[in-house]
Amino acid sequence: MTAMNDATAPVKPFVISREFDAPRELVWNAWTESERIKQWWGPKGAVVEYSKLDFRVGGMLHYCMRFAEQEIWGKKVYRDITKPERIVFVNSFSDKSGGTTHHPMSPTWPLEMLTTVTFNEHGGKTTVTIEWIPINASAAELKTFDEGRDSMNQGWSGTLGQLAEYLAKD
Repeated sequence: MTAMNDATAPVKPFVISREFDAPRELVWNAWTESERIKQWWGPKGAVVEYSKLDFRVGGMLHYCMRFAEQEIWGKKVYRDITKPERIVFVNSFSDKSGGTTHHPMSPTWPLEMLTTVTFNEHGGKTTVTIEWIPINASAAELKTFDEGRDSMNQGWSGTLGQLAEYLAKD
């Protein structure tokens, strides 16, 4: 899938994968149960202080992460849930009420990101692959996305690292 905009060339999705030494059911539960999500979601250093989950197509995860003195709200609105293979959601920053907002430090970051997470099990291990692509994005947002791949890699690597630590304890 590529993001298209009248004023720009297509933008390729950001894709990252990681293998976890855990069965798919456990990894799936870590992504789909509020109390588990709170244990690992977010880049390294983030602490989830609030999490309200309505895990169904059309439902939403609304959460608040804290980094030292900064509070960041976000949400995921679920579009497709195919247990235990795939979750598709629109990811965005939000306010305390769940309204969609811009990135607090990057006003040209895409307002909405289509996120597809797949779970593939092999030999008792699970590979999680995340594909991220802007939707309904302006030319400036697509440019910011395309230029932000190193930052996305760092953020998602930290998040998946926290997931690995959580799964090792479970």
